[in-house]
Amino acid sequence: MTGGMPEPMGPTYIIIGAIALVIVFIIAFVLGILYRKKVSEREIFSAEEEAKRIINESIKSAENKKREALLETKEEIHKNRTEYEREVRERRAELQKQERRLQQKEENLDKKNDNLEKKTEALNRKLAENDALHEEIKLIKRSHLEMLEKISGFSVEEAKDYLIKSLESEVTHQAAMKIKEIETRFKEEADKKAREYITLAIQRCAADHVAEATVSVVSLPNDEMKGRVIGREGRNIRAIETLTGVDLIIDDTPEAITLSSFDPYRREIARISLEKLILDGRIHPARIEETVEKARREVDATIKAEGERATFETGVHGLHPEMIKLLGRQKFRTSYGQNVLNHSIEVSHIAGLLASELGVDTTLAKRAGLLHDIGKAIDHEVEGSHVSIGVDLARKYKEGEEVVHAIHAHHGDIEPQTLIACLVQAADTISAARPGARRENIENYIKRLEKLEELTNSFPGVSGSFAIQAGREVRIMVKPEEVGEDEMVLLAREIAAKIENELEYPGQIKVNLLRETRAIEYAK
Repeated sequence: MTGGMPEPMGPTYIIIGAIALVIVFIIAFVLGILYRKKVSEREIFSAEEEAKRIINESIKSAENKKREALLETKEEIHKNRTEYEREVRERRAELQKQERRLQQKEENLDKKNDNLEKKTEALNRKLAENDALHEEIKLIKRSHLEMLEKISGFSVEEAKDYLIKSLESEVTHQAAMKIKEIETRFKEEADKKAREYITLAIQRCAADHVAEATVSVVSLPNDEMKGRVIGREGRNIRAIETLTGVDLIIDDTPEAITLSSFDPYRREIARISLEKLILDGRIHPARIEETVEKARREVDATIKAEGERATFETGVHGLHPEMIKLLGRQKFRTSYGQNVLNHSIEVSHIAGLLASELGVDTTLAKRAGLLHDIGKAIDHEVEGSHVSIGVDLARKYKEGEEVVHAIHAHHGDIEPQTLIACLVQAADTISAARPGARRENIENYIKRLEKLEELTNSFPGVSGSFAIQAGREVRIMVKPEEVGEDEMVLLAREIAAKIENELEYPGQIKVNLLRETRAIEYAK
């Protein structure tokens, strides 16, 4: 080469430069890695230090909490131990008291046992003495009887038979004569006044009576309404019968539905409900339930109003409100077809009129007469006779003892001890026995008369009997050769007593015995 210009770089220098750059890059990369490693080591070290610090603090905190928990546990244990020791002391004291009490009871029982043994010994001694005395008395009695048999010439049984036979006819005659004398005297004095009083009371008490039935009839606007009352597949009629407890009879009777039930209260609710449903026209189970409930409320209001009417008509005041409701419920109760509320009002009036004639407390007699059948208001809900139920109700609602006694005695369950009770009994009989007051079906009527004749025919010496006056009198024909004049009085009383004990009948029955003796002879 010649000249002053250098020669251009060849490929060798380029390669060397590139290698130098690569080496520099590698060195920088390595240095970077070393730097990052050192930084990471420093961070790791600081994190480890921080972790150690946190762990140490946690350990210290845990130890502190542990110590606090131990202290609290020790305090709780100490408190429980103190409470337990106190309870143990109290229980020990209580046990000691009970032991002392039991010891005293044992001592008392020992004393009682000793006393009982002493009394038993004394009683045994007395029993032995009594046995000895009894044997001695038997010996003395036997010796006396033997002596009497020797003197009289009769044995004991023969003497008894002789005395009984000798006294029987005399006692029978005297008893019959005494009974006849007493009955005659009392009849002469009492019959006239009793007739006057009763006649006057009945004349002054004019009470109407309507016989109750077991059915009610509801009129319909047309026969199409029957189908609506029955409802689809009979759902309406079933709902009415279920809610009211009344049977609905839908037959060929034009424009009418019959309600059948023995309970007038239920029948009245059903009648009102059905009339409202027919008037409204909307008949379905929900409407039926609503209407029946409204009708029940109306009937309950009627019951209260009827009870108040009864107290107003009779002038009986100061009754308990529940007693007034029970009186009103009697409007829907019948006895032998007679309305019990009207019967009670009638008895109250009659008892008051009889009391005024006799100069007895009229107000008390009316009160007892009005309440005498109060038990019939709930006798289908409560067990027992209406008399016992009425006595319990009167005592429950603070009625006086005279009223309670009159209720208890008005059917002869007990003997009447006051004049008020006798008047209520008489007024009850008058109200029930008057013509048309009560009704009974022909079958029961015939059975009652047959039982009456059968009972009277069962007595010895009776040749025949005949029930007359609708069963209020029985005429009995007796055999004159078996029943004497004196024995007729006793036989009449026996028949009357048996009728009272074995038969049920309204009012009273007159027992009339007839004895006929005929003497027949022929003149030739």
